[in-house]
Amino acid sequence: MTDHARPPLSVLFVCLGNICRSPMVEGAFRAAAENAGIEARVDSVGTAAYHIGEPPDSRAIATAMAHGVDIAALRGRQLQPQDFYEFTHIFALDTANLAGVKAQEPRDASANVSLLMDAVEGRSGEPVPDPYYGDESDFQAVWAEIQTAVAALVKAFEESGAEARF
Repeated sequence: MTDHARPPLSVLFVCLGNICRSPMVEGAFRAAAENAGIEARVDSVGTAAYHIGEPPDSRAIATAMAHGVDIAALRGRQLQPQDFYEFTHIFALDTANLAGVKAQEPRDASANVSLLMDAVEGRSGEPVPDPYYGDESDFQAVWAEIQTAVAALVKAFEESGAEARF
């Protein structure tokens, strides 16, 4: 018996090309939400069309797999207008991509748009660095940042469900 029907939780993560950071956080959040018993639709996109249909960067796949998360089957796609209505939350990984998301956001969009690190107390406004031009250690550092954000998201969604605001 429910007092108020909550909208289903749906979360979209956004970076530039959708082959490094956003698929890593998609996989990490999907696993953490499942472990916490949170039902959510989870996806990731890029603001640019560089890697549509491509799998994540091999270093992103290896990093996620080293932490028990398989993202190899994910494929890059670009942010679309319907995403602003189909997802309750859209998280950009840095300020440049946040600006790109906001530039495409329809006036009547229903998604809550913010930076991923805004979910972490004391980290509002901080980017998740792009590891693309780095090495494996850069991917591991990004995974650590993502894990911090994912833990904060899970806590917020456990407490407030899809109504959580960041």
